[in-house]
Amino acid sequence: MRKTGRSRILAAALLAATTLVAAGCTGSPEPQAGDPNSAPDRVTYLTGFGTGGHDAFAWVAREKGFFASAGLDVTVQLGAPATNNQALASGRAQFTYSDVTQLMIQAGTGTFTDLRVITAVHQDTLVAIFAPEDSGITAATDLTGKRVGAATGSITQTLLPAYGKLAGFDAGSLDVVNSQPPQLAGLLAGNQVDVLSTFIITRGTVETVTGKKMVVFPFRDHLPDLLGTGLTTTAGLAEEKPEMVRRFRDAALRGLAYTLDHPEEAAEIMKKHNPAVNVRGAATEITLMTPYVRPAAGATIGVIDRQRAARSIGVLEQAGLIPGGLSPDSVVDFDLVPKP
Repeated sequence: MRKTGRSRILAAALLAATTLVAAGCTGSPEPQAGDPNSAPDRVTYLTGFGTGGHDAFAWVAREKGFFASAGLDVTVQLGAPATNNQALASGRAQFTYSDVTQLMIQAGTGTFTDLRVITAVHQDTLVAIFAPEDSGITAATDLTGKRVGAATGSITQTLLPAYGKLAGFDAGSLDVVNSQPPQLAGLLAGNQVDVLSTFIITRGTVETVTGKKMVVFPFRDHLPDLLGTGLTTTAGLAEEKPEMVRRFRDAALRGLAYTLDHPEEAAEIMKKHNPAVNVRGAATEITLMTPYVRPAAGATIGVIDRQRAARSIGVLEQAGLIPGGLSPDSVVDFDLVPKP
């Protein structure tokens, strides 16, 4: 009996150690399962930019069973910057992939005041301007008067005036051409615009579609400390069902970690659910985004530092995009954000 008891203890210890090692390899927490005797919680999640490579992790989390093992039945729908937060506020979705900086601006100006970020996806803003190498645009000051393609309602458009002021060109002189994210590269390829304002990690896709090398002007060169994207829910859901929100967060982050480690497989999974996806382009985006998700070796995926959030708000205040007084807690639920 003693030998059997000791064997059980050793087996339990080994299982616990194995679980810890597995969790450490992904860099994200293992999701906690819901009550096995209850039906799974049904929720709707909206991607950030349709079927961009950086959106693949949601389909990965569903396909690999990460959501299911967390007691969740998640419907993944295509989202867009112009409509995601409205859908969340109206109850048409419970979780979205949103730009944290955009949400700070919306909270600061009173557009949306009861949405909360629960985890980061990208630690830095990804916004940049792409100009073809043969365009003659070699510096940001050359952008005055150009036609610029940008996703409708995106943070790229919101930040253009502040970026132009700091980079030395008149953003008011730009002719902004609105587009849905999947059609942006086509605008440039068809000579409908001179430059694009979009996420820096889409460079490979833009160069493939246009057949041209790009000169890149990252916004963070002049607007440092701005946060990137994150997963968002409502303040009400975070307060009423924090345990369910944590399960969603952890399962999504598990999918994100798997996506970074297996970019080609993640792109194939996304294509399975969205046949128009370009697997090569999506896999390239995933590879390029890795340093923005994991900024340092051993860093916990999804962490948002309160002081960093405060600095981001300060940058927006100095740029005149929001009035003073916005608190980081008005945008980020630090009780739900993963701990370092």
